[in-house]
Amino acid sequence: MSTTVGFRQMKDGTREDYQLLGRLEHEYALALPDRIFAALARLDTGLAGYPVSRLGHSLQAATRALRDGADTELVVAALVHDVGDDLAPYNHAEVAAAILRPYVRAEVSWIVEQHGLFQSYYYAHHYDRDRNGRERFRGHRWFDACAAFCERWDQLSFDPAYPSEPLERFVPLLREVFGRPAHDPRYVGAAGV
Repeated sequence: MSTTVGFRQMKDGTREDYQLLGRLEHEYALALPDRIFAALARLDTGLAGYPVSRLGHSLQAATRALRDGADTELVVAALVHDVGDDLAPYNHAEVAAAILRPYVRAEVSWIVEQHGLFQSYYYAHHYDRDRNGRERFRGHRWFDACAAFCERWDQLSFDPAYPSEPLERFVPLLREVFGRPAHDPRYVGAAGV
């Protein structure tokens, strides 16, 4: 049995080619939690200037969410909310939300997608920008949840003395969320709601 498709253009693929790709893509998708773990680990180096690494920040945010009694999806969201920093520093929130979206309810991916704007409330005025940009979402059903995400878990997670849980503590949660079938209606709400 071949492990490579026979086509050079997708339009020339056969049923067997696409069945092979379907099996290989399924196997690849099963390893997603491991790739996310590796991406998080890479956040331990990179952007300088903060009192903790981006990984340290992510672990603090997730630990705070966990200790606050947040559900698994929100804890994982707090852990991966900045995973896009490495490759998409100017739209990292959208990248993280896109990674989460097939596996979590719409509220959670919306919070992660908007957290960058909501987080700017704490610093935008220091750049002579509008710190109230999030107000355009005032009245949105998840406005308060996103504001709370930033206030209670994100903006205060730069403390080198905070006793965070290690990354390994979150592996079972990563496996639970990213091990789900993508777009499973039991977990995922309607996109863009």
